[in-house]
Amino acid sequence: MIAAQDLHTEFQFAQEAESQLSSDTDLEDPDGKNAKTGKGMAAKKGKKAPGDKAKGGGAGRAPGLGRVNGHYQENGMETLFEVVKMGKSATQSVVDDWIEAYKHDRDHALLDLINFFIQCSGCKGAVSGEMFRHMQNSEIIRKMTEEFDEDGGDYPFTMAGPQWKKFRINFCDFIAVLVRQCQYSIIYDEYMMDTVISLLTGLSDSQVRAFRHTSTLAAMKLMTALVNVALNLSINMDNTQRQYEAERNKVLAKRANDRLENLLQKRKELQENQDEIENMMNAIFKGVFVHRYRDAIAEIRAICIEEIGMWMKLYSDAFLNDSYLKYVGWTMHDKQGEVRLKCLGALQGLFHSRELGARLELFTSRFKDRIVSMTLDKEYDVAVQAIKLLTLVLQSSDEILTAEDCESVYHLVYSAHRPIAVSAGEFLFKKLFSHRGPEEEGLPRRGRQSLNGSLIKTTVFFYLESELHEHGAYLVDSLWDCGSELLKDWESMISLLLDEPVSGEEALTDRQETALVEIMLCAIRQACECHPPVGRGTGKRVLSAKEKKTQLDDRTRITEMFAVALPLLLAKYCVDIDKVTNLLQIPKYFDLDIYTTGRLEKHLDALLRQIWEVQDKHTDTEVLEASSTTYHSLCNEEFTIFNRVDIARSQLLDELVDKFNTLLEDFLQEVGASGCFFEWNVLKHVHSWRDKVPLKMIINAEVLCLFQAFTILCDLLLIFSHQMMSSGREQLEPLVYTPDSSLQAELLNFILDQVFIDQDEDNNSTDGQQDDEASKIEALHKRRNLLAAYCKLIIYNVVEINTGADIFKQYMRYYNDYGDIIKETLSKTRQIDKVQCAKTLVLSLQMLFNDMLSELGFNVDRSTSAFCGIKELSRRFSLTFGLDQMKTREAIAMLHKDGIEFAFKEPSPQGQGSPPLNLAFLDILSEFSSKLIHQDKRTVHKYLERFMTVQMALQRDDCWLPLISYRNSLQVGGDDDTMSVISGISSRGSTRSKKSKSATASKRKLPEAEENSCSSSDAVWMNREQNMQTPVMMHSPHLTSTVLRDPKKMRQEDSFMLNTEHCTHSTQVTWMLTQRQQVEARQQQERVSMHYAKMRNHIRRGSGLMEDDEEPIVEDVMMSSEDRLEDINEDMNFETMDIDLPASKNRRERSELKPDYFDPSSIMDDSVLNVSMF
Repeated sequence: MIAAQDLHTEFQFAQEAESQLSSDTDLEDPDGKNAKTGKGMAAKKGKKAPGDKAKGGGAGRAPGLGRVNGHYQENGMETLFEVVKMGKSATQSVVDDWIEAYKHDRDHALLDLINFFIQCSGCKGAVSGEMFRHMQNSEIIRKMTEEFDEDGGDYPFTMAGPQWKKFRINFCDFIAVLVRQCQYSIIYDEYMMDTVISLLTGLSDSQVRAFRHTSTLAAMKLMTALVNVALNLSINMDNTQRQYEAERNKVLAKRANDRLENLLQKRKELQENQDEIENMMNAIFKGVFVHRYRDAIAEIRAICIEEIGMWMKLYSDAFLNDSYLKYVGWTMHDKQGEVRLKCLGALQGLFHSRELGARLELFTSRFKDRIVSMTLDKEYDVAVQAIKLLTLVLQSSDEILTAEDCESVYHLVYSAHRPIAVSAGEFLFKKLFSHRGPEEEGLPRRGRQSLNGSLIKTTVFFYLESELHEHGAYLVDSLWDCGSELLKDWESMISLLLDEPVSGEEALTDRQETALVEIMLCAIRQACECHPPVGRGTGKRVLSAKEKKTQLDDRTRITEMFAVALPLLLAKYCVDIDKVTNLLQIPKYFDLDIYTTGRLEKHLDALLRQIWEVQDKHTDTEVLEASSTTYHSLCNEEFTIFNRVDIARSQLLDELVDKFNTLLEDFLQEVGASGCFFEWNVLKHVHSWRDKVPLKMIINAEVLCLFQAFTILCDLLLIFSHQMMSSGREQLEPLVYTPDSSLQAELLNFILDQVFIDQDEDNNSTDGQQDDEASKIEALHKRRNLLAAYCKLIIYNVVEINTGADIFKQYMRYYNDYGDIIKETLSKTRQIDKVQCAKTLVLSLQMLFNDMLSELGFNVDRSTSAFCGIKELSRRFSLTFGLDQMKTREAIAMLHKDGIEFAFKEPSPQGQGSPPLNLAFLDILSEFSSKLIHQDKRTVHKYLERFMTVQMALQRDDCWLPLISYRNSLQVGGDDDTMSVISGISSRGSTRSKKSKSATASKRKLPEAEENSCSSSDAVWMNREQNMQTPVMMHSPHLTSTVLRDPKKMRQEDSFMLNTEHCTHSTQVTWMLTQRQQVEARQQQERVSMHYAKMRNHIRRGSGLMEDDEEPIVEDVMMSSEDRLEDINEDMNFETMDIDLPASKNRRERSELKPDYFDPSSIMDDSVLNVSMF
């Protein structure tokens, strides 16, 4: 129990500026334990009445609210919490005022500080003087917990907004300044710190998250402040010891004994103070840190790790040892990226110092593999910081990271996420390009023999070894931030390509020269465009003035340099397709004015001649396109060189036309002379190949030709469709071609035969490797291209939309392979014509229904997997219509119309009195009933009655249940969002209720639970069919898988239906049977009565998957272990150590470490260790 004298009911901050004491006179009081202010102080600062206004320098710090029996008084004064929150006064002044109040009345000041922590937690309660005097900390915390507002989930440290962000900063500053200002006297009075530490320790163990979070942050910041005090004490002790040794070493005549005694006394006092600080830090570390660094809340864990990193950095002699580093190492396996990020940040702070990094050798060797694996972390920020940490480790020592470790980082320069790639590029640059030997100091700055020339060759070697030759732009972008000077050394690159190697130097191979040309082009593009390549980054950003100037300077340098060198490069590599293609792209980055201002017209002529020679020698498409692009870039009318380039272009075109006419004339003459022998020559060649070429190769080639022909045909149909007349191009109407029905049928049959096949049926894989995964993926990619080509014809209305029915019906079966294509096609088709799209959907369902009848016969069993599959597909189709019923009103109505006509189209093969052949289709159609608005439900119901006879309305056999179910779904008084029979039941086995089930499994095929649900559905219908009283207004029966509505929310007339709470599956069935017996007993003579229908009308079925749940919801199992961590927190025992500040005497040697200090299993059970981080 805390003993305290009678407390005043209010606390005031100092109000006059002249009452504020300097830190020296106020704090440096070696004998100031429990000090009180004297008369002089009282005269200088007196207590004011509650109504007095604040004046002078303390205007922003009004007195605290008065408290009576733990409640605030409305006297217009501000509490310490409000002063810190507003931040109008300097933290130094606020702390000085509190210290002055503490010296005047320490119990009252402490009470205000305690309430400050309580209020910072968001608690509305307050600790009264009576509670402070007579209650234990645990009792106070329990009382505050009872007064905590449970309705509000937010508290100051979780609230958003700049005000609360600033409050957190002010809160941390307040604690730091408070300890700093009290470090000479008050913290050693064995009262203030003991009270605060005891309170924070108790709050940190609270079940209330707000208390735990706030107190942990306060305790960790308090610990950091104490570490600074301990560091100052250590420095003062070292200085005092040196002064004492110096004085003692003096000759006896010059030695001052009084000074020696004073130094010994001072050293003794410093040692006592250090012991006090050591005890405080031990209390905080053992009482708060070792419990909260494994808290269930990630933010709390992150606070602990961030602060222990500060302790090790500030006071490395005491904290930078394996006894504390183990906590950081263990927490690197945390399941939350925020905590892992703090671990990496703490280690980065240590590795920034070479001296501290050298002392982390044992830690690095133990946790290096974990750090390397974190470069592939699922959180991008964590991966970036892990790479940066490895870069610091690399700077600290080259021997720590192995070649395998480095290679795991190297490939990240090709990552699509730019921050990761840039960090990996910095690592690569530090590893490969930052080491200079003494023999490299005298090399020239530019050219082939320069240092950059050697580094450029190293870059080329790395690029080739990575075997990602199409990603040169990614490599350049990754190295740009740290190695732009190297990549802009185009002079050295040109020298490497044009100059002959000196004696003893190894020349570049053809492959290396090709890679160098590609890297050179990527560097030019990066310098001129100043944005990342495609696929890396969100787009172009606004350049600053400095960046624009750099861009213009680089472009000028590029033009001046390559205007001279490019013709020479083209002349040397004119026959190499890859090199020429890349070299011809350089002119589009030129500043064409330089040709005139720099008098480089002769080099322009040389460039034009080389381009002419290139197009004359090459027939490759890429080379010719690059030549055309170059002419297009140079033929700019805004520049004076336009006439010169235009003349060269015209001459080239004239020459090409003449050559074409000559060749065409010769070709026609040759064909006319030898045409009669053409077919004979072909047959002769085929006969000669029969024994030389394997038949399978010929078949594969034929299949590839078919695929290519189909793709080309689809593209041609799309190009020459009615779309080409859009935008005022009616003159192209003669070129429009519309495929006839026979061609459309052939295209569709080709898709059905070649695309919708199983992997085992695909015999088109190359080299006959059917089991090879790579060949299967390649074959799937080809089939996807075929399907996409055909779907484009549907989207652009080249073929009839209803041909998509054969595509849409495959949605469920081939969801994994083509689901995205089919879904996008369905979406685009609906945008074109909603009604026709709806008709196509119902047509696809009708096709599947007919296929099922053909396979299973006329007696439809709704429990079969085939019927359940069609039912599930209709549910998926229904979800695609969205929530806006007005937009899809007409389409849904037409869908029901076609479905009803199909259901009654074919009479029963069993004769009159039996249900129509397709009546079970109404059960499938009921999935779309929830999309009808009330008026349309009445209309559709009337349309349904046109096909019904009186005998049909009175039927109660099981075979008529689809009709009853469909009619019930059209009742206006029912729930608009009810589920269908099978969907409602199958939801018990869906991914929403069983979240551990994989999403892909539920998409690819129907789960067993759904099949079972169909049979259970029939069972319910069979149990109910005897109770059906009326055929006219019957609603859907309540299903075993649905959930009854909350009795509190039922209408009054529904209350008789629900006398108990929500029923379970078994109790619900019992209730249903009981209701059936009661109805039979009461209404045997009134079987056509309406009363039973009204009673059924009030039974509400639980809502199933709503319209926005188009994809299964899968719970992240990594996010659901808070309760498990709470149990771990209670069960784990920790081996802790005392904080021994004099490192030279008491620091634990590495050789004495227990071997399990770096083994997380020593404190964590399997439930934590088995949590996957990626």
